[in-house]
Amino acid sequence: MALLKAVDPKGLLKKELITEEEIKTKVEELAERITIDYQGKKPLFIGILKGAFVFLSDLVRKIEIPLEIDFMSVSSYGKATQTSGVVKIEKDLDRDIRNRHIILVEDILDTGLTLKYLVDTLSARNPASIEICTLLVKEGKQRVNIEPKYVGFTIPDEFVVGYGLDFAGMYRHLNSIYAIDTDKI
Repeated sequence: MALLKAVDPKGLLKKELITEEEIKTKVEELAERITIDYQGKKPLFIGILKGAFVFLSDLVRKIEIPLEIDFMSVSSYGKATQTSGVVKIEKDLDRDIRNRHIILVEDILDTGLTLKYLVDTLSARNPASIEICTLLVKEGKQRVNIEPKYVGFTIPDEFVVGYGLDFAGMYRHLNSIYAIDTDKI
């Protein structure tokens, strides 16, 4: 509790939604499924920065097949708690993905606009396949039809931080996932 007071002096953290232990267990389950599904292939994991970096790091260290990693950085939130709906690529991939098995790793599926944009953009580059692995799906928020193959948790429609997710660049380092009290912002 002292740690939370130190990292949250404004008292924005409303409640813990997902514990560190629950996250660890789920990451292991997802890694096991991916390991089985991609036997004989060498998938390219594309981490969506910055939010997915903690999840991606833990996930790939549990996967028991050869793999590669690359990153993209996109923006649709800025310092807001609601997506603007406009997706901007800030950092593109460093490699060609033609004929590669792609696993997009995202922290949270909210409206789906960012992931749809990324899937459409990457599909035009002719990969062998594209699947989505997301830690969180925000219940009832999707504005486009997008179905991740690998989902960690479904959460209520709250703004969340921790385990890589941030608010205005803060709270990424927390081991659990917390809801933010948006009334205090």
